[in-house]
Amino acid sequence: MTLKMRVEAKFFNMQLAFQGKASLLFAAVVLALGAAATAAVCGGVCGFLRGALGSFLAGLAGIAVLGLVLFVGTACHMRVLLSKSKNNLGPGSTGSANSLPSLAADMQNGGLSMIISQLPELFVQRERALLGPRFDAMFSYPGQGAVRGASVNALRCTPQQFAALADFPLEASPFCASAFVVPQPDWKPGRHPYHHAGAFYAQEPSASAPAALLDVHPGMRVADLCAAPGGKTSQLAAALAGHGVLLANEFVAARAEVLRQNLERMGVTNAIVTNEDTARLAAAYPGQFDRILVDAPCSGEGMFRKESVAVTQYDQPLLDRCAALGAEILENAAAMLAPGGILVYSTCTFAPGEDEGQIAAFLARHPEFTLCDLSGCGFGQPGEANRAGNDPLQAEYCRRIWPCDGGEGHFMAKLQKAADAPAVELPRGKNGKGKGGKTPRVDAKALQAWQSFAKELFPTLAGQPIAVVGDGFLLEPPALLPAAKLHVLRAGVPAGRAAKGRFEPAHALFMAYGAQCTNCEELTLADPSTAAWLRGEEIEAQTAQNGWCAVLVDGFPLGGGKASGGRIKNHYPKALRNLK
Repeated sequence: MTLKMRVEAKFFNMQLAFQGKASLLFAAVVLALGAAATAAVCGGVCGFLRGALGSFLAGLAGIAVLGLVLFVGTACHMRVLLSKSKNNLGPGSTGSANSLPSLAADMQNGGLSMIISQLPELFVQRERALLGPRFDAMFSYPGQGAVRGASVNALRCTPQQFAALADFPLEASPFCASAFVVPQPDWKPGRHPYHHAGAFYAQEPSASAPAALLDVHPGMRVADLCAAPGGKTSQLAAALAGHGVLLANEFVAARAEVLRQNLERMGVTNAIVTNEDTARLAAAYPGQFDRILVDAPCSGEGMFRKESVAVTQYDQPLLDRCAALGAEILENAAAMLAPGGILVYSTCTFAPGEDEGQIAAFLARHPEFTLCDLSGCGFGQPGEANRAGNDPLQAEYCRRIWPCDGGEGHFMAKLQKAADAPAVELPRGKNGKGKGGKTPRVDAKALQAWQSFAKELFPTLAGQPIAVVGDGFLLEPPALLPAAKLHVLRAGVPAGRAAKGRFEPAHALFMAYGAQCTNCEELTLADPSTAAWLRGEEIEAQTAQNGWCAVLVDGFPLGGGKASGGRIKNHYPKALRNLK
């Protein structure tokens, strides 16, 4: 089993969208042809039959033909839709054939019986058998629609400071001390200036729980093996506070790029972002991490209300693939964990084979691991022994978040590796610096350009180690660098590049260290210039002097610009702007 399985969902989602559009187009074509046929028949009959009787008979003929065409067109359209849903994004599927828009509407209306009736039958039958009379209560959603939340980035501010500044309603989250519930249905977090500035990460509140259980401290070596899109990873980075090393890995290339962008937005300085199979990471870094998070790719049963695709792609083969994939990632994580280290495994599903059964089987294979007790975490409910399969498990030590607990659905288990477990040495590359192991030669003029820039605008960075990658500079390369030929998207903070004897700073530099810049344009949330800046417009310089400057909103960085003549030229990346 390989991690390539994770690409299947994306492919099948595209297939679903294509089939839906094709079926609608087919129906439209049939109706158009029907109208044309009706007109032709009516014309022919009218030409043949003249007089009142002819007109009457022609009308009847037209109505009959149109009715027949509508019936055939509708039947064909429904056949395509039902076939699409029955096939359920893959061969051999037995998923639900219910309409997803109706499911979403029923869930928002809070109709529990209708919600359950439209969930996959396979899922409902299993959960009713496992939960018995508790089923309806456990899947009783306390509100209408999926709950939305914001996890505060401690690299930017404290939760208390964020709450005092935010212009949208916040309620304390029961799942994480640094997270809030946002009770505003029309909230658009992606366009908010604080989101652009990396002050918070928008995610379903209970999704913030697993990272908080890992007990990360500054200076540790931490790995997040299934990191995209980056919400939990940013929590781990905040706990490290810029000290130690964070390996953030994602197997799917497109998602790995999203992960890189999010960590840049959040101002993370000590991350290595990789796009790798966890088996290759395990071979490169055996026994090297103090903490590892495995938020495993899963069948997504906890996302039925939030993500419609979780319903459409659901079937037994998917459950089997996800359980096998989770087991594979767990094995690799176990190999990467140092003696005495802690591993947190989590999913957003209720499936026994991916949850309690997965942990029970893992512990049966790994006697050097013990299951930690999560009963004192303050949220959710205990794991359930009838889901553990044939292997023994203290299931009550695990933790589940049910819909009735205020989340969408999560499972968590915390595992610790024995302190006397055999240690494994890191394979030695050439100087541990990757391919070739050679340190690139630094161009003296380019280096001088960077040092002059840093001394003027970022004096705290002027003496820090700098690496050269092509014509660019990289700040703070983490101490733990790939010793094998791994696909690394980022390691450290891109500082900028030298061009014609001048230094041009990177957007990442301002996002990581903008608050430390000596030349700043200081905006507020209510300032019209803030919205204008995020649209990519030039703004008036109120506090910034001529030259490169950091643009801040309430002290949070929004990238950099170049001031001249009382105006600031916008260098905020076009792909990130609020264009509408």
